[in-house]
Amino acid sequence: MTNIMQAGDIAFPHLGIYITDLPKGIWIGSVFLAFYGMIIALGMVLGLSVANSESNRLGETKDFWWENAIVVMFFSILGARIYYVIFFWDYYSTHPLEILDIRGGGLAIYGGVIGGFLTIYILCRIKKLGYFKMLDTAMPGLLTGQIIGRWGNFTNREVFGGYTDNLVAMRLPLEAVRNRDVTEELRSMIPEGANYIQVHPTFLYEGVLNAILLLVIWLYRKHKRFDGEIALMYLGGYGIIRFFIEGIRTDQLKIGHTNIAVSQALGLILFVFALICEIVASIRLASVKKTGDIESKTVDIKSKIEDAGDKTE
Repeated sequence: MTNIMQAGDIAFPHLGIYITDLPKGIWIGSVFLAFYGMIIALGMVLGLSVANSESNRLGETKDFWWENAIVVMFFSILGARIYYVIFFWDYYSTHPLEILDIRGGGLAIYGGVIGGFLTIYILCRIKKLGYFKMLDTAMPGLLTGQIIGRWGNFTNREVFGGYTDNLVAMRLPLEAVRNRDVTEELRSMIPEGANYIQVHPTFLYEGVLNAILLLVIWLYRKHKRFDGEIALMYLGGYGIIRFFIEGIRTDQLKIGHTNIAVSQALGLILFVFALICEIVASIRLASVKKTGDIESKTVDIKSKIEDAGDKTE
């Protein structure tokens, strides 16, 4: 493959894939529509469709997710943007006019999850629905949206990791990526005379791992033991996925002026939280089952004693 890439090119050299002139969006008259935004929107619509189907299957309020789609999407996007801006405030404090511009990226999934969870809680309180049960119906849809949405990062040439030469290594021309996402390590690995970086396609890693998590949840959902268990599976599963993926990425959002990646720390916290909740719930369920078995045996013994007394009489 050539050492000189055009601005719109993307390559996976070891897979023999070379995409030429892939734009970041299209112009309709004087309006530019970014593929990033369109893919995110598609992911949200399909995700809501999956969640709505799951809600209807469980006999909850019919078409709950479609009826509240605009509200959920708005506050999820708002939460995703607020989260990103807060942890990248050093930049936005000097570029305030860019805070509302999301066409070039800048939506943090964890912020969207937080915004979505809070919105669902308020809606459930208003409509007098079981919050944890509704969360469970939302998780397959949420993962569906995330899997699709990651391809928006691909078209935006963002959310990539450090240098790698593995099978799925991805090459991006320097002029197509944000300068702040290119580390000194990446610059030091640029071949002489080349104008590209070769990176981990972390968007792809996360998409594949999310698809595996979705499959596990999808197969298990009919066997859940308590309301909220599917939500815990999502929080724990995605938490540990994000913990490892975030460690590879070059665009980490840091906690203040520390070197701690906020999404990596949050991912680990959520994994531990979900694991503890699952263990506690399992112990309580086992205790309830044991108590129920004892009561059942007691009733059975009492019944036999009474039957024996009747026969004696």
